[in-house]
Amino acid sequence: MKWPTELLLIRHAESAYNNLKKTKEADPDYQRFRKLFEFDRSQTEILSLAILLQQRHSLGCSDRQTPITPAGERQARITGRRMRDAGVEAPEIVFVSPYLRTLETLRLLTEEWPELEPARVYREERIREKDHGLALLYNDWRIYHVLQPEQGRLHDLLGDYDYRSLNGENIPDVRQRTHSWITTITREFAGKRVMAITHHLTILATRANFERMSPEEFLHLDEHEQPVNCGVTRYVGKATLGSRGKLELEEYNRRYYEDAEIEA
Repeated sequence: MKWPTELLLIRHAESAYNNLKKTKEADPDYQRFRKLFEFDRSQTEILSLAILLQQRHSLGCSDRQTPITPAGERQARITGRRMRDAGVEAPEIVFVSPYLRTLETLRLLTEEWPELEPARVYREERIREKDHGLALLYNDWRIYHVLQPEQGRLHDLLGDYDYRSLNGENIPDVRQRTHSWITTITREFAGKRVMAITHHLTILATRANFERMSPEEFLHLDEHEQPVNCGVTRYVGKATLGSRGKLELEEYNRRYYEDAEIEA
């Protein structure tokens, strides 16, 4: 069989941006902004709110340098420990996005699951987060579209799947580079156990490539079944099928921790 025997996809632990998003969504000014954005963008109030919120909820670092939170550290440690306790066979090959939050997640997983240490580790740009381009300066696509109205009109015209922020990527861009990465693991790591520590959209793009999803199917999955932090997705190769064998989805988005453990 030309495929790896197993492919584990793990989303990074909770990041500072994930936490910032929760804080922002609890902000009454942001809740007011959202109502205006969805129902009446013509009101002048929405512009002043967008400027205020951009300043109030700034991350202050690049996407590449965004760290994980203390809660994210607990997620990663519990996940590594319980995967080991559950008898999950350690991968032989590990790909990791070169972003700080994925590198930290891998380090913490390995501390709790020392059988990972012998694996060959590759930092892989093709499984990095989607490049948000100019939108990164705003930390919220709605704020970005209010303060950059031409970008908002372009998004409305193209839709979530095809829209690409200025200097950024769209979903087909991410699907293309993850497809290239899939070709690499097929060509170079057939018969191996492979793991990737990566990002929300990259996991969805990998699934979409394996399962040949349409744009509509992709957006439905993104809306209703987003990968959770430290969620584990597992593909298994069907070696008995010989040359027709392929990786088939066995498990999607499994959490090895409970929210109460993380909030403690």
